[in-house]
Amino acid sequence: MSEEEFAAIAFKVCITVFVIFLGFIIWNLGKESKAGKFGTAILFLVLGLGIAGFLFKNVLIKLMM
Repeated sequence: MSEEEFAAIAFKVCITVFVIFLGFIIWNLGKESKAGKFGTAILFLVLGLGIAGFLFKNVLIKLMM
């Protein structure tokens, strides 16, 4: 396995773990603030758009190259 292959696999694994961890943080924030179901959904929507933007940027860069 070359360094490039290892870096690509490690990046995918680390980003996946990071996104799952961010989901837990958003869920915990909604629970601790007593936001209710609607408030938690809004938190996931708004904060999740930042994560989606990051992932979409990476997809666009791969498609353009």
